[in-house]
Amino acid sequence: MDPVERCGHVAIAGRPNVGKSTLLNRLLGQKLAITSRKPQTTRRNLLGIDTDGAHQAIYVDTPGIHGGLHRALNRAMVGSAKAALAQVDLVVMLLDRDRLVQGDKIVLRELRRVRKPAFALINKIDLLADKSRLLPTMAWLGGTGLFAEILPTSALRGEGVETFRSLVFRCLPPGPHLFPTDQLTDQSERFLSAEIVREKLMRRLGDELPHRTAVAIEGFKEAPGLVHVQAQIVVESPGQKRIVIGRSGAKLKSMAREARLDMERLLGRRVMLDVWVKVRSGWSNNPASVAKLGVGAS
Repeated sequence: MDPVERCGHVAIAGRPNVGKSTLLNRLLGQKLAITSRKPQTTRRNLLGIDTDGAHQAIYVDTPGIHGGLHRALNRAMVGSAKAALAQVDLVVMLLDRDRLVQGDKIVLRELRRVRKPAFALINKIDLLADKSRLLPTMAWLGGTGLFAEILPTSALRGEGVETFRSLVFRCLPPGPHLFPTDQLTDQSERFLSAEIVREKLMRRLGDELPHRTAVAIEGFKEAPGLVHVQAQIVVESPGQKRIVIGRSGAKLKSMAREARLDMERLLGRRVMLDVWVKVRSGWSNNPASVAKLGVGAS
């Protein structure tokens, strides 16, 4: 291992649902970023700090970059991701196997704009029986002239991730570490608790409704061995509120129970979790409401 102390910021970028948050969790060796099968699960930049000896890679998990920015929520998310690309030392673009689509070209356009050193990771290769199908994609990416490294990986299974991690460490600029060795993120327990609740929403609700919901932590009181968390789920209509609550409150109770157990694992203490649902009409297309709920903030 290079004895020179190195430290730098690395953006994990790509279109929605290519596995960016799964990669961050794999690199850190534990779950930090929430995940779901639905696109746009990540709504704001999240730092994950990977320290190994003299090397500290500060990863920035970014929202998916996409077109169709008709709502304030989408504009805030994509704006957050684009801002991160301009501020890091290295950009890692994730792609989904051999599926090059228009969304990938939007991301490539941003890479050309920021002119940062970049890697390309072709993710989810565990889902490909014939790995030779990756060769045309790798050749096409090489032809762009944008990438110092092009690697096939599976963030879910860990294939190729250690090779990628070593290459990142070698590319970091010399400099002192910015965070203590044992620190994994700069985010508060309050923020991470809100994300846990939102993950349960993303996983339990239909395809459209999760993108009209948000979570605000209204109270976070700590006592010896106990944390009392008060979480407000925000929706846009009474109909959405009924869906989130479910018949006789069953769906809300189930999501809250799952969230509480995850919070207890995260915080290492017993958690008392109160959750309720509030209607804020049109919040996802109101820039002030989007900002107040912390969407798109870095």
